[in-house]
Amino acid sequence: MTTNSTQSPGRQRLTIKKFLIAALITGMGLLVSGLVLTGKPAPVANVPPEPLRPVVSVLYAQPSAISLAVNTQGTVEARRRISLVAEVAGKVATVAGQFEEGAFFDAGDTLLQLEQADYEFAIARAESQVAAAEQRLAEERGRNRQAKREWRELGTVEANALFLRQPQMKAAEAALKAAVADLSAAQLALSRTEIRAPFSGRIESKRVDLGQYIAPGTAVAEIYATDIVDVALPLNDSQLAALKLPMNANVALATPVTLSTDFGGREWQWQAQIKRVQAVVDRQSRTVNAIAEVLQPFDSAASGRPPLTPGMFVRAEIPTPPMPDLVQLPASALRSDNTVLVVGKGDKLDRQSVTVQRRTEQWAWVSGLTLGSRVVRAQTGLLVAGLTVEVSGTAVALGDS
Repeated sequence: MTTNSTQSPGRQRLTIKKFLIAALITGMGLLVSGLVLTGKPAPVANVPPEPLRPVVSVLYAQPSAISLAVNTQGTVEARRRISLVAEVAGKVATVAGQFEEGAFFDAGDTLLQLEQADYEFAIARAESQVAAAEQRLAEERGRNRQAKREWRELGTVEANALFLRQPQMKAAEAALKAAVADLSAAQLALSRTEIRAPFSGRIESKRVDLGQYIAPGTAVAEIYATDIVDVALPLNDSQLAALKLPMNANVALATPVTLSTDFGGREWQWQAQIKRVQAVVDRQSRTVNAIAEVLQPFDSAASGRPPLTPGMFVRAEIPTPPMPDLVQLPASALRSDNTVLVVGKGDKLDRQSVTVQRRTEQWAWVSGLTLGSRVVRAQTGLLVAGLTVEVSGTAVALGDS
């Protein structure tokens, strides 16, 4: 037997072809791998982004002379308030129509009339005593003339006073004066049965009425004058200093005041003047009361204003002398240590101290800022000195809103 150890030509060619394809694929893979490994770009250093700047709104300071108003409040009180008192005793006989609580009256009006019969009887008796005293004086004067004639007939130059009845004549003259005085007292008592108003005013309350018996010294009504009312305005030390009200000088004051109150759903205003300062400091509040006067507080028919009645609560606004170099800032721009943040060169924040002249819930008036200073409107915990900021939104701070 014989064995064929050689392969066929077709199968040999197929084996070579597979080998060449595998070698080609392997070479392409190696080429791609080399390109990937050798073609990687060189690393580039990354620059960190610039941090974001806080955005702030600022005010350009423009100092000027500003008149700041002092705000306070007080209660209206009548300048004159008295108890109208009976000076004689008697039963109330008549009552005037305006003798009612809240009614107005004029000076000299008769408000009450007491019974007059007893006082008319007293006048009649006093007139009788005057006539009798005049008669006795006339008799003594006649006897004095007769005694002088008799003494001259005796031929003596100097006469005895008792003989001439001079003591008796002086006693008669004194008795006449006393009788006339009693008559005047009786007439005065009669006139006092008419209880008249001492000034023009209003009845606050009445204590008696028709038919009631009253004794001397009985208060018949509480009345007050309506020509002037006063308003005591409490002022603390800083307000007194701003107003420059003298405390130790007897000088005339005429500081204008605007009083206002809400009544009937509207706000009404009155013009007044501070005329004096009370002599003592309030021991509880340590304030001093400045007294503002309002003339004719009930004369409001033309304007339609309500009367400025005692007991009414009013607000007061008092202008002060102008203060130089003031800037008005929102209260939010001021720190608790009386400093503000100012945007300086390079938009960096600087802290600057200021002097607070006045402060309210919304505004603060300060001095110490230069012209054109950029003041941050609102303070936050993120804003500190040295921080670079971005300015957005500006306005001018003049000193008044």
